[in-house]
Amino acid sequence: MPPRSLLRAFLILWLVCALALFYGSAVTVREAWLGAHVNPHLVLLGSVEAVAALLFALPSTLRLGATGLLATIATAFVFHLAFGQLRMDLVLYGAVVTFVAIHGPLTRPQLRAAMLRSRA
Repeated sequence: MPPRSLLRAFLILWLVCALALFYGSAVTVREAWLGAHVNPHLVLLGSVEAVAALLFALPSTLRLGATGLLATIATAFVFHLAFGQLRMDLVLYGAVVTFVAIHGPLTRPQLRAAMLRSRA
């Protein structure tokens, strides 16, 4: 089994990424819905991303959520690029989601080990 510190780092990376993407998508939906002009495309994209982020956070649906996140991140990246905006944060999110999806969720023993207090 990998060292406890590595398990904890992976778990934190996975959950913080899921939380950050969920929060960002919720902000996108709110701003697209409450703005001067409702943008249904952004509402849809942000909603799909929010659901995908929640699925990504759960071990049993991690890969399904990752697929949804990568699709929405790629779509957002292309549209921002079309408007002359190079969004490297989207590249970083895509890299993290890809890494976590390839690794897969922690096993139950790994999760237990990551959650245990270290003996000092």
